[in-house]
Amino acid sequence: MTLLAGPVPLRRNRDFQVFWAAQALSALGSSFSLVALPLLVLHATGSVAQMGLITGVAGAAGVASGLIAGVVADRHDRRRLMVACDAARLVLYGAVPLLWWTAGEVVWALYPLMAAASVATMVFDVACSAAVPALVDRDQITAANSRLEGTYAAGFVLGPVAAGLLTGLLGPVPAIAVDAATFGLSAAGLLLIRLRPRATVAERSALWPDLVTGLQFLWGTPRLRAITALYMPVTFLSLGLVDLFIYYLRHDLGQGDRVVGVLLGVASLGAIAAAGVTPALRRRLGFGPAWLGAYLACGVAIAAAGLVFHVAAVLVAATVFAFGETTAAISSASLRQTVTPEHLLGRVTAAFRLVHHSCGPLGALVLTTAAAGIGVRGPLTVVGVLFVVVVAIGFATPLAARTPEAPG
Repeated sequence: MTLLAGPVPLRRNRDFQVFWAAQALSALGSSFSLVALPLLVLHATGSVAQMGLITGVAGAAGVASGLIAGVVADRHDRRRLMVACDAARLVLYGAVPLLWWTAGEVVWALYPLMAAASVATMVFDVACSAAVPALVDRDQITAANSRLEGTYAAGFVLGPVAAGLLTGLLGPVPAIAVDAATFGLSAAGLLLIRLRPRATVAERSALWPDLVTGLQFLWGTPRLRAITALYMPVTFLSLGLVDLFIYYLRHDLGQGDRVVGVLLGVASLGAIAAAGVTPALRRRLGFGPAWLGAYLACGVAIAAAGLVFHVAAVLVAATVFAFGETTAAISSASLRQTVTPEHLLGRVTAAFRLVHHSCGPLGALVLTTAAAGIGVRGPLTVVGVLFVVVVAIGFATPLAARTPEAPG
């Protein structure tokens, strides 16, 4: 009698392990820029509004490239696409220190460079998300996403701490140079993996029908439609939060660059904790209570940071926000990868990112402009309250179910 072999455990899946390591390098570098870029702008201009404007422009560029990213990811080899995007980000982020060291503080150059980098990041993220089901078995998707998110979170613990220390010693430019180098290392790692062949590859039809296919599937699936609609206000409220936390610490609470980096790094422990417990939370509570509960905790913590004028309040808010964002990200990605046919996954992922990211750039501009005009505490309190409102609305949607990924 022949016994059927079960799925290969993730720890013995060589391609997933290499993919995982490559993403760890990329996440470590990105976390450098998360701290170093706002500090670079703040050092050069002293303006929180300028920080928000650059964040908004970069976010808008990523949104604009969303649907094209999905078509490209479904039509082409996803591994090669990720390698090309990492190479592009190596060049774009590497250009920042090169310009700063040769031409001085050319803040205007950050707009096109970060916009182009945002496009590369959008294409990379879509291809990366669509590649996960080609690396692991279906029942391992949530565990794989948890490990990836946990690794990203670990990078965002070490990265901000290191970036804050490096920025305090040498300034923010060397930290961005480190970020550029990690994209090169990530590209080298991705060259070593293999993805399972796709059963169906997107046909090269006319561009417009291909663009709308992902939107049609997304909007025609009640579970995906609900989560996309809820993510729109969440992203509006979230994209500018890191800028607000940094400005709050530096301007209002008088903390230095090192403290900013260390605090954001410590706060990222919340994301690591979320990556470890989300699979168990999903099993015990179900999708709806886990996803909505995570954002309810975010709302309460962010509102508290606005009401309590203390570094500890910012630390708690940032930690809870990291936990909630990671729990929601793992859950929503796993839901999308489970209910979407593999050959549509790139376009559906891109459509999802396009719609829910569309409000983010405007939100970043609104939040940072409001903070520049009336201070940070009022906007933070309002953001927290609005998170709670979004959660209340969510309980009236299909996402409140324990198992929205079930057929039907």
